[in-house]
Amino acid sequence: MRILLTIAGGLVFLAGLQLFVFPERTDEFFAWTIDIPLTAAFLGAGYWASVALEWGAAREGLWGNARIAVPSVFVFTSLTLVATIVHLDLFHLESSIDLSTRMVTWAWIAIYVSVPVFLAALFVRQIRMPGDDPPRLSSIPKPMGFVLSIQAILLTALGAYLFVAPENAMSLWPWPLTPLTGRAVGAWVFSLGVAAAHALWENDLRRIRVAAAGYAAVGVLQGIALARFPDIVAWGEPQAIVYVVVLASMVGVGLGALWLGRDL
Repeated sequence: MRILLTIAGGLVFLAGLQLFVFPERTDEFFAWTIDIPLTAAFLGAGYWASVALEWGAAREGLWGNARIAVPSVFVFTSLTLVATIVHLDLFHLESSIDLSTRMVTWAWIAIYVSVPVFLAALFVRQIRMPGDDPPRLSSIPKPMGFVLSIQAILLTALGAYLFVAPENAMSLWPWPLTPLTGRAVGAWVFSLGVAAAHALWENDLRRIRVAAAGYAAVGVLQGIALARFPDIVAWGEPQAIVYVVVLASMVGVGLGALWLGRDL
């Protein structure tokens, strides 16, 4: 599990590099073309935030302090695999496309076919290992738990809607999406909701430390993406306000959990 999380962290770093640094060149550097650079930057921000989650979990000495990384990563990779299969015709697989771009696409497919399988198998093996969880050291404060509850409900509901019915749900997003990008965004949003729900279940500031770092990173990096491409956002619509509030709350929860659990 430690090896897989380390490798996965390296892969998401590379994906973030492609999307967050070069959001306007996905026709060359990514598995499919994303016409709106803010969407590419959004996805790249999610990948880079996952580096903190996966590498942080890989460094933990106890499974109880690392496992919060696994369900959300499994959910995200599985949903992304489904989105890839559904929209495979939009991926850079044609012979007329440069070989380097096609190689990136085949690598994408190979990763999302294999990672959920390995992750599920290792998860089953991991939970069968002997030993008990360490005692909870410090419960999540009630105000933070209340915010996490709202985030878990909102993010899982919106993520599921975006994934299942992107044509209908994209009106709830603060900038335009396509069916493919709607499902890609939905996979991220839903997995973040899973992470919030998992944090509530763990209910311990030490056990959620690695998730708190990734959670805060998501909010900060998405804020940077908004600052880079502000003209794409429908600022006059309520969904833009909700989006910014949710990002701010994620940063607050993540940094707050890290601060309160700093001595644990």
